[in-house]
Amino acid sequence: MVLSPDYRCGYVTIIGRPNVGKSTLLNRILGQKISITSRKPQTTRWHLLGIKTDDKSQVIYVDTPGLQKSPQRAINRYMNREAVNSIAHVDVLIFMIEIMVWNELDSYVLDLICNKSVPVILVLNKADKLKDKRAMLPFIDEISSRMSFAGVFPVSATKGDNVDELQETIKTLLPIAHPLFPENQLTDRNERFFAAEFIREKLTGKLGDEIPYRLAVTIDQFRHRDKVLHIYATIWVERQGQKKIVIGENGKILKSVGEQARKDMESMFGCKVFLQTWVRIKRRWDDNEQALKQFGYEN
Repeated sequence: MVLSPDYRCGYVTIIGRPNVGKSTLLNRILGQKISITSRKPQTTRWHLLGIKTDDKSQVIYVDTPGLQKSPQRAINRYMNREAVNSIAHVDVLIFMIEIMVWNELDSYVLDLICNKSVPVILVLNKADKLKDKRAMLPFIDEISSRMSFAGVFPVSATKGDNVDELQETIKTLLPIAHPLFPENQLTDRNERFFAAEFIREKLTGKLGDEIPYRLAVTIDQFRHRDKVLHIYATIWVERQGQKKIVIGENGKILKSVGEQARKDMESMFGCKVFLQTWVRIKRRWDDNEQALKQFGYEN
């Protein structure tokens, strides 16, 4: 790729409270799913990079866990550190909220970023759900009075409304610089990471409100053999009752989760996948710093 003299490159962190659509926006921008999503808040537990490269720019997006004000357990404190660390040393911040919704957590996030010396873009997601678009104008004016934004974009991360316009503005705010990653690199995470995340996403979608926050997934083996990728994974829960729920009657839930996750893996990895999962118990793993490190939660 021949670089133009005004080629731009930089880091853009997407920040906001839980469940405003940060991961959905990143997937929409990249045109490929790299960040798992669900309707349940706090699905994203890690920061990860999504890299969008063209002949004029390389934008390195940073997806973050939703910020919480007073995290109680070790896993929640870890997620907050991931989010807060991701707003340092970046070139642009995207402050993402839900259209027509403002609460204490939104104020908390704004307080964290309002004194940053980099441009901040306000993105109001789920604008497609608003029937009368004129109703958003007073809301936008009120939020815009809280700080000076480099741009304001009502979007639909799900449908893609106004996302192209958002990207064009982001590019203009980046410094002139050479790309930091190869042009065909999409993320900084490896295949083992995505295998675990796809399993966790399917579990989150299948289970009730409490269980997804009490489970983790680790990859025990990941190897190619006879043109088939063999993946052996462990799903960790805290109690015997949770184990029964994850497995389901006659193994029904675990089998369904495995089938759905395997399809995502085959789509991303471009090969046949053999997936086998086990469910094991580690009590209070989500409030144990050593267990978190064992499961890969390290800042």
